[in-house]
Amino acid sequence: MRWSSAVTDISSLTRAVDDAAERVEIGLDGPSADLVFAFISSHHAPSYYSVVELVRSRFPGAIVIGCSAGGVIGAGHEVEKTPGVALTAASLPGVVITPFEFDSDELPSPDAAPAAWEALIGVPASDNPSIVLLPDPFTLPSDALVEGLDYAYPNSVKIGGLASGGTVTGANALFSSRGTRRSGAVGVALSGNVVVDSVVAQGCRPIGEPMVVTGCRDNVITELSGELPLDVLRGLFDGGDEGERRLIRRSLQIGVLMDPFQDQYEAGDFLIRNVIGADGDNGALAVGERIREGQVVQFHVRDASSASDDLGANLMRYLSDHPESSPSGALLFTCLGRGERLFGRVDHDTDLFQSVVGAMPITGFFCNGEIGPVGGSTFLHGYTSSFALFRPKETAAI
Repeated sequence: MRWSSAVTDISSLTRAVDDAAERVEIGLDGPSADLVFAFISSHHAPSYYSVVELVRSRFPGAIVIGCSAGGVIGAGHEVEKTPGVALTAASLPGVVITPFEFDSDELPSPDAAPAAWEALIGVPASDNPSIVLLPDPFTLPSDALVEGLDYAYPNSVKIGGLASGGTVTGANALFSSRGTRRSGAVGVALSGNVVVDSVVAQGCRPIGEPMVVTGCRDNVITELSGELPLDVLRGLFDGGDEGERRLIRRSLQIGVLMDPFQDQYEAGDFLIRNVIGADGDNGALAVGERIREGQVVQFHVRDASSASDDLGANLMRYLSDHPESSPSGALLFTCLGRGERLFGRVDHDTDLFQSVVGAMPITGFFCNGEIGPVGGSTFLHGYTSSFALFRPKETAAI
């Protein structure tokens, strides 16, 4: 297995693809590409329909998957404010590559059998494929897609990001070997001699202590460990310093533990959701997730320092859980709200990844929403960096 990646800010799409493709070919150092991911910034929107033809002319035997982007990432470098073309190509011996694409009206119904989802993706669940998803946020219900795939492929990694760069229906583009489309989703399922590991960093740090939901209805928490949620929050606010109070005012989140059998909690175990409202009369809090009694929750806050610490902790946890893994390449799906806007400099997440995990080709884009697993289930996130790390199941004989 071999991956190669490149990024360029050349303003001409034709010249940009040629430049990136040439450097990717050099990085492959001989093997032909089986799979190419292409992420193209919105600066090239007038030429979106040329993307697939240009990429296939350089990699004629490869399957092509990609999308438009508000910013792109290639060769470990993040390009946010200028034209950007990022390509990564992979030589994947022993890997079965199954591309797919569909529109919203092709999604199975919520009560459909797993076979309907297997027919949509084109791979049986028994093959245990890893699935990379690139949906359009305006034309397809991504939550329903992720939930259905979790149901049909319970043991498979599902990871990806929502196309970005456009602000209205039809402005984004999805790329596949068949051409450019403006709606639905594209993606690829990988099975055979490949393992896809995931690292999902949601960019928050906990405050206070974990508490049990002792009263709720739908997405409204009415009682936490016997106390009114608003009283708990007031206590955190009154006990915090000025910096913490400012974060509670501006970036309060809540983490929901998704594994009901877990009794010890680490970075990445909580699904982070917004606190979207408070009722001063009854002390209840509304949050951006359906809640069940008995779930463990903890308040969180988000800022640049918290996001950096959270990513570092999750990467260190990955190394601890996979001490002998040697990924050949990585994809990064990160939020439009991260990058230079959050950290004040470019390449924060890619630099931190390579300093902890190691140098490798990293490619991706800044998304309208990120897809990745937390606590054994897959979710649509915001403000997240979601990494997919690719390695072979079997080490080649020397």
